[in-house]
Amino acid sequence: VPRHLPPSFLGLGSHALSSTAAAAADSLPLPSASGLPSARTMAGGFRVLHLVRPFLGFLPEVQSADRRIPFREKLIYTVISLFIFLVCSQLPLYGIHSTTGADPFYWLRAILASNRGTVMELGITPIVTSGMVMQLLVGSKIIEVDNSVREDRALLNGAQKLLGILIAIGEAVAYVLSGMYGSVSQLGTGNAILIILQLFFAGIIVICLDELLQKGYGLGSGISLFIATNICENIIWKAFSPTTINSGRGAEFEGAVIGLFHLLITRTDKVRALREAFYRQNLPNVTNLLATVLVFLIVIYFQGFRVVLPVRSRNARGQQGSYPIKLFYTSNMPIILHSALITNLYFISQVLTSIPLLLF
Repeated sequence: VPRHLPPSFLGLGSHALSSTAAAAADSLPLPSASGLPSARTMAGGFRVLHLVRPFLGFLPEVQSADRRIPFREKLIYTVISLFIFLVCSQLPLYGIHSTTGADPFYWLRAILASNRGTVMELGITPIVTSGMVMQLLVGSKIIEVDNSVREDRALLNGAQKLLGILIAIGEAVAYVLSGMYGSVSQLGTGNAILIILQLFFAGIIVICLDELLQKGYGLGSGISLFIATNICENIIWKAFSPTTINSGRGAEFEGAVIGLFHLLITRTDKVRALREAFYRQNLPNVTNLLATVLVFLIVIYFQGFRVVLPVRSRNARGQQGSYPIKLFYTSNMPIILHSALITNLYFISQVLTSIPLLLF
């Protein structure tokens, strides 16, 4: 998510004030870049972040670790978090009418860690969107944050969490109103409200699990782990799924590997069986699996590439150094942000389209 990016990625690292400067900034009217008073100093020292204070007591929070968590305990927390995520990804929504239509987010679900028709329908979209919005507000100085002040950091995290909860509610309402599970008249008011509540509480669970892993109880980033788990689950299922599907040529196994052995055992023409296992069109095939493995190996190979930038000091002559930057410095963050932006634009357009239908 955006909050996991290095500060320099969005240009926020060089704007942190010292504690002395922060105290002076709270008492003096500092002009903004446009020459007008900033939101930090308007209305007698009023700051936008202060609006979050009344809600901090109601927001779910994971306490930071007050001791060093051993590796084994971190591993246990991580496994439990991923297990909860996987259960939510397979738990169907109660009250939905149908999910057999076209899925507009089919190609985005892998990167957003969502699963259609389950309580994990929203995936990590609320967290990514809230982080993106808050970082843009802070980077553009619409919201002033002093990273050296603990209270400011707590208010910023609280504001991002509150925005994520509001986005989860908004997206849940948009899903229902846009007819993703059938029209509201077919669902009924009770089922529509129940679906919204399920998606809302699932969004809170994702926010809490991410915070749990980020505050030292787990291994790595919660968002990255959720994405990796969702992708690995899809790969393993499409490779070893025992589900049989009748595609007009008899029963075939959905899994590519199981389908390969099934075709080799049941078909007399082994060459034709191999060709069908590698190139079948309607189900996952061995070529898809090998291409996925190849992409994994290429990405892992390029992850080790670094670009070394020479650094020279202007003050001290003769002093030189180097600063290594990974070739994949931004990782998959641009893709995640793009996917979240497209998803939210689609939701907004669907809600605006459905408003006249609801009114008339």
